[in-house]
Amino acid sequence: MEQRRIGSLEVTVVGLGCNNFGWRIGADASAEVVNAALESGINFFDTADRYAQGQSEEFLGRALGSRREEVVIATKFGLEMEPGQRGAKADYVRFAVEQSLRRLGTDRIDLYQLHRPDPETPIAETLGALDELVRAGKVREIGCSNFSVEQMREAEAAAAGGARFVSVQNEFSLFQRDAERDVLPECARTCVAFLPFFPLANGLLTGKYRKGKPLPEGSRGKDEWGPKVFTEENLTIVEALIAFAEQRGRTILELAFAWSLAHEAVASVIAGASKPEQVRANAAAAGWRLTREEMKEVGSIVTSEAAM
Repeated sequence: MEQRRIGSLEVTVVGLGCNNFGWRIGADASAEVVNAALESGINFFDTADRYAQGQSEEFLGRALGSRREEVVIATKFGLEMEPGQRGAKADYVRFAVEQSLRRLGTDRIDLYQLHRPDPETPIAETLGALDELVRAGKVREIGCSNFSVEQMREAEAAAAGGARFVSVQNEFSLFQRDAERDVLPECARTCVAFLPFFPLANGLLTGKYRKGKPLPEGSRGKDEWGPKVFTEENLTIVEALIAFAEQRGRTILELAFAWSLAHEAVASVIAGASKPEQVRANAAAAGWRLTREEMKEVGSIVTSEAAM
């Protein structure tokens, strides 16, 4: 599988999001998903301490075992774990990384990301603590998540020769394109890797959800927020995107990955999975390269259908 760079790290263009571990699936099922990812050539695994209150990290570390050296592990910190355990103050950064290292069963984290901006802590303080971790060898590279362009620029200025954010992980998909306006161009300009989360738009871009058909039992569409996502308008767009893909002998899943990877700054498309077959499908979807004309046509489909 093709690889791209996140700072000094080489990652596959399809990554595995481990947010389902400990929440939707248990340790054994998580291990099956990890095994499928490795067998499919995926080397990039993204989790967070907050996912299932630490179980995601535990299940990932346990599943990787002796194969840890073959992969790139990304995790995040900052969201509340226990009362008083949250944020990006220096002392908490030092505490949080030790907890993640223990749960993951490793001696270093390849990409350590601030899960969201902490308005109560100067970014210079956070970066100072992260720089210490890099110098100590506990962290290889650092990144941020849910950052605006202004916050990215503030962090870059505050790095002052120390460790700098080499990635930003924000929501991005055919149904959430805000990053195209500012964050993606900023990433391209500053050589910061962009990592999309929810690239399949909460399942809309998997092909499982079709207009006029009932939502599959046990699917995410049955969650409490399903009615907000699986609207008639969105499903109309899905049908048009399916038609576009099928005209080229492809699937809407392949289209979702190809469209994201067509953006210069995108390093890896992180997609979650709860079953091995989902991982294998995601990995296989990385081979399509959209032309400039196809990108324009896809953009037009999303824009024109949404306006109807």
